[in-house]
Amino acid sequence: MTLDGLEAAVDASVGPTERAHRKFKVNVNRYADDFVVTGVSKDILEQNVLPAVKQFLAVRGLELSEEKTRVTQIADGFDFLGQNVRKYAGKLLIKPANKSVKALLEKVRKIVRLQMSATQRNLIVQLNPVIRGWAMYHRRVVSKSHFTSVDAHIWRLLWKWATRRHPTKGAGWVKNKYFRVEGNRTWAFTARSQAHEVTRLFRAAAVPIVRHVKIRGQANPFDPAWSSYFARRRTTTDDRLPGTNAGAGEWLEPDAGRLARPVLRGR
Repeated sequence: MTLDGLEAAVDASVGPTERAHRKFKVNVNRYADDFVVTGVSKDILEQNVLPAVKQFLAVRGLELSEEKTRVTQIADGFDFLGQNVRKYAGKLLIKPANKSVKALLEKVRKIVRLQMSATQRNLIVQLNPVIRGWAMYHRRVVSKSHFTSVDAHIWRLLWKWATRRHPTKGAGWVKNKYFRVEGNRTWAFTARSQAHEVTRLFRAAAVPIVRHVKIRGQANPFDPAWSSYFARRRTTTDDRLPGTNAGAGEWLEPDAGRLARPVLRGR
């Protein structure tokens, strides 16, 4: 709510008319206290928009974080909310940011390291929500190759976990104990109990890519008048987890990798 009105301040920085807004292609995208402002040129952003944003925040006792704020060409790209936004040969692509991928793999690596003596099922139970949450967050962008790469990295970590538990056993024995053939997959990390209950490792690549439907510009999730609109968005079928009837956790927190973050003045 503190940043409500930022869009109007940015628009006013390039002129009072809609024609001026279209000419300079100034737009604001924000999530909570993180935001990105785009414009037709670096000069417009540095000379008009940036001073206006600083003034807007100063009135509210805030200031831009110098560490998180920069002006850059879209061809060079930037990270925002854990995703990288960049133009490749004139085509805009949004992908999971490298920092986000590294953070996920580091979290998985830590879980695997701490679960060396755990059962296979308990390890899977620890890993599944982490992998699922990350993949569901990035399912709206160009992520398929990243999902496949992440699954491959996790497989290698699990293979090391399995072989270290049985240093005197051969690779074939380890494979038969911890991995199963399921459909066209010959290396499915799957635990079976004595009661024949099956617990499978969740694969990021199992999450389908579903393109984002843009939220209406005037919609406010804190305004009760818009509650039915956001309720409909949260209950669409593409917001369900693969293989479950549960919701996807629509309010997942974004990863690190913030671009512009207001902070209290004096910090």
